Amino acid sequence: MEEFSVLIGGRAGEGINRASAVLNRMMARLGRFVYMYYDYPSLIRGGHNFAIVRSADHAVRTHRDRVDMVLCLDSETVRRHEGRLNPGGVLLYDSSTVKEAEGVPVPLNEVLDAEKAPPITRNSGMIGAFCRVAGISWPLVEEVFVREFGRHAEVNLRVARRAYDSVETQFRVSGGNREPMPVLTGNEAIALGLVRGGLDTYIAYPMTPTSSILHFLAEFARRTEITVVHPESEIAVILMALGAAYAGSRCAVGTSGGGFCLMTEGLSLSGMAEVPVVIVLGQRPGPSTGLPTYSCQTELLFARHAGQGEFPRLIAAPMDADEAYVWSARALDFAWRFQVPAILLVDKTLCEGGYSAVIDPDMKISTPDVGTDASQDEPYLRYRVTPTGVSPMRTVPSKGAVIKVNSYEHDESGTTTEDASVSATMQEKRREKVRTLADALAGFEPVAVSGAGDARVGVVTWGSTGGVVLEAVEGLALRVIRPVVLEPFPVDAYRAAVQGLDRIVVVEQNWTGQLEQLLRVHGFATDARVQQYDGRPFTVEDLASRLAEVV
Repeated sequence: MEEFSVLIGGRAGEGINRASAVLNRMMARLGRFVYMYYDYPSLIRGGHNFAIVRSADHAVRTHRDRVDMVLCLDSETVRRHEGRLNPGGVLLYDSSTVKEAEGVPVPLNEVLDAEKAPPITRNSGMIGAFCRVAGISWPLVEEVFVREFGRHAEVNLRVARRAYDSVETQFRVSGGNREPMPVLTGNEAIALGLVRGGLDTYIAYPMTPTSSILHFLAEFARRTEITVVHPESEIAVILMALGAAYAGSRCAVGTSGGGFCLMTEGLSLSGMAEVPVVIVLGQRPGPSTGLPTYSCQTELLFARHAGQGEFPRLIAAPMDADEAYVWSARALDFAWRFQVPAILLVDKTLCEGGYSAVIDPDMKISTPDVGTDASQDEPYLRYRVTPTGVSPMRTVPSKGAVIKVNSYEHDESGTTTEDASVSATMQEKRREKVRTLADALAGFEPVAVSGAGDARVGVVTWGSTGGVVLEAVEGLALRVIRPVVLEPFPVDAYRAAVQGLDRIVVVEQNWTGQLEQLLRVHGFATDARVQQYDGRPFTVEDLASRLAEVV
């Protein structure tokens, strides 16, 4: 079976997220590429949760409208998703709670009673029944359950086995033609990328969709020398991070739009004091509370203009787990070498999506030193004017050196000044870093290009939306252009990418056309746009249809 998708649904509190993660790993263990999409309201209990696990013999980064199986833990899942089934698809349902459905019944209450198991294990019973229907061998079920549930594996396996034996095989999901690949969420990839980039300290106040970076690194920190801190507020987060960076600790923080609002004065402090920090900014549909557990691309312009005054910054927007790993590592390295704030612009689709990870361990991460070594710099001047705009940086304690950082305008030593000439000189110094940073980024493919090289029509997109665009244009004479670096905008690389195109269509998840606005600022025209702003990502079928209307 070249491609196979399964949807599992139920109420919040029934472990749908955990169950979908198990299903995702099950498909990955078969040697298939996988992607998982998780949809849930901002409720602890109640409401409808569902997840779609899609697997194929080729890379997948998004889900489709249609699925091959629907696993129903309640009647609401039948009502909402029965119509998603492909012809010949199978509806698997809990006959203890769903009374009217056409499909394969699984008596989960009887299974739990027989095994004296807690209610939360119902989802394991459903997974067990699914595996039998889909022709997945029991030894593989055991392997994945032991890995996923650890000390709780025994009871979950008992429930899964009884449900497995209660149904019959109806088809077989074939294995892939390659070794099983690891599965990472976008947040896990970001966390590991930060570690690859030399992370010393991670500080965050939990905010969906970046919360699990904090949880993952807190667990990871027990086996490493990384410090992980959960302060009382986002203001505390950014100020603590800048203090840690001043003391020599490579530091990153995680937040979402509301938290980033509170961090903006600290962001400006980073810009003026030239203290590096990485901010993982998980976009949420807004304004205000908005849709806190859904996805969008509405904070590009906010990230670009946040903070008072003018100062350089790096903004990168990865497409999937592989790029998230690479660009989180690069963001940390670039922030430190150029002494600027770096923002990794992500969203729920990426952060909480589960991907087959094909990470290249030899991927280029670092840029050459640009003058930050201050070991022989005497007398030490924290803000020494240099041709690159990057001053030699020492961190405390440093014998024989006074290391000043200052939120006021300052001279080369860090002493406060309001002198017009000195102020202009220091602003020009900081401005020069924009050019230096852009030159360095040019060697790291800041604009990704794929598709037909001789195409006359181009589709431009950014961030996680790139995954669905790449699939939606398959077989069409279109070129796909993805600016991964959005600030400083890679003008030369983008100009080369659109060379020869007669028509450009921009695809993004907002209603104001934020990437389109950014392109126009830099003198690049566009011809049409395809937008979505309901908090849900594009599906392959929907986007292909909408692109056909404008292309």
